[in-house]
Formats: sequence, C-alpha cells, structure tokens
Amino acid sequence: MPLPNRHLTSVLLRREGELFLFDGGEGTQVSIRRLNLRWKKITAIFVSHMHADHVTGLPGILMLSSQVDREEPLYIFGPPRIAEYIEQSRRVLDMYINYEIIVKEFSGPETLWKGEDFTIRSFPLRHTKPCYGYTLEESARPGAFHPERATELGVPRGPMWSVLQGGSDVNLVDGRLVRPSEVLGPARSGRKFSYVTDSLYLPEIAKEVADSDLLICEGMFEEALVQSAIEKKHMTAAQAARIALDAGGVKKLGLIHYSPRYADRELKILQDEARAVFPDTVLTRDRMSFPIEYVD
Repeated sequence: MPLPNRHLTSVLLRREGELFLFDGGEGTQVSIRRLNLRWKKITAIFVSHMHADHVTGLPGILMLSSQVDREEPLYIFGPPRIAEYIEQSRRVLDMYINYEIIVKEFSGPETLWKGEDFTIRSFPLRHTKPCYGYTLEESARPGAFHPERATELGVPRGPMWSVLQGGSDVNLVDGRLVRPSEVLGPARSGRKFSYVTDSLYLPEIAKEVADSDLLICEGMFEEALVQSAIEKKHMTAAQAARIALDAGGVKKLGLIHYSPRYADRELKILQDEARAVFPDTVLTRDRMSFPIEYVD
C-alpha cells in the first residue's frame, strides 16, 4: 500500500534520451513531475503483472501525455488483460488521448523490444498472477581504437578512422585492405539492467539477471517472515541478495517493494540481512537515481 513517504512500485530507466518505465504504481506521475522529467519522452511501459499496486498510476500518465503534445506512439507491454485494463480505463474515464497507444500482450519469455544496439526481454516469475521480470541489455561494443596502429598501417586521420571504429573495413589508396580487428582492441561489454518484483524465490532467476550492472529486485520481508513470503509468493531481502550473488557479475542490487509493515527506520533490517549475503546492496527510495556507467 502507498505510505506518506513511499509511493507504489515503479522504475524509470533513461537511456540515450529515451525513457522506459517498468510498472506504474500509484504516485508514479508525482515522482516524474518532481524530478522534472518529460513524460512524453517515455517510449514504452513494461508491466510485470496485473495487480493494482503496479498499474494504478498508468491512467494518469496516459492522460498527462495528452497535455504535452505527444506525437510518438506509446507502447505498453504486459501479461494478459493489460490491454483490457487500458481500454476500459480509457472508456470509463472518457480519456482524451491525442496520440497512438499500442498495447502488446505476451505470455512467456520473449524479446519485446529491439533497439539499434540493445534489447528488452521478459522472463517468467512465480506469483499469484502471471508475472514477468525484465532485462534491458546492450550489445557488445567495438574494442578501443588504437590510433597508433592505424597510423602504422597508413590509414590517414579522418573519416576512415571513424569507419574502422564503427566496425567496417576500409580500402587505402594503394589498394590495401585494413580491417577493424587490426586497429581495435577486444570487444567491450555493453550495460545491463534487470527488474524483478513480486515473485517467490526461484534459483533460475539468477541466470536471467547475470552480469547486470544494476539489479532492482523485491525484498519484501526479513528472514524471520520467510514463511509469509512463501505463502504470499514474495521474497525476503536475503533471498534477493542470494539471487544477485548466484547470478555472477551483478554489480549492484537495489531492493524495492517492501512490506508496509516496515516503517522507513525499520527498513535497515532488510538492508542488513541482504548485505550479509551481497554487500553491494542499497535500499531504494522514491526518486533515488543510479548512474549505470560503462566498465571500460
């Protein structure tokens, strides 16, 4: 439930000027406005499951977007019934919508979005309704460019250097062919973001979120309440940390989706239990932001 200083679940990812929203619980638009973000730049919304605390903020976002001269379509992805929810909300509330809304339902692991150099895909979780986690993963980047190698090979400084950096061959005036592998170092990894909420602890989640620069994962209960977590199909903070540890390559774990039984000062219990398993764990709070940098 929303608390005075804790809105419901939502994560906004900004990448190269595009915004991707994961869930839209009550209060989402408040945080977007307080952060002075341009919600018409939200390219797509990815819904984990059809429980009210993850979707009740969407109608307001849809209506607000009509007030900022949005021209691009808004994509909404989610499990079955997300299309019905959006359509019924529009009809019952008599929404004024002056842009295209494209809703796409899915019912399994799937690549939902393909950008020029990244993908967003879903993977199944286990909750009281069909529920999915998401990852945004960038393609590998070309290796570092070594100008001294290009000079030694007789490649003139200028456009040809850019072509090689982009991964294409160049032909020199003397007829020689220079390949990118001759002037570039080993390929460098892209970045990866993962989002997991409302699920029983499942060891198989670890392979889905492996190598995440940032893993946002629910940590609803302390270990003393693990039986409640199992009954309600949620995770403890320590179980979230176990996923991060077992995945391998996870750089930071951000806990989210706390039980309302914990006041803000009591959340340290969850943090301490998670850090005992995975030290680089933080308690996420409303409007907290994390830069996701390239490692090289």
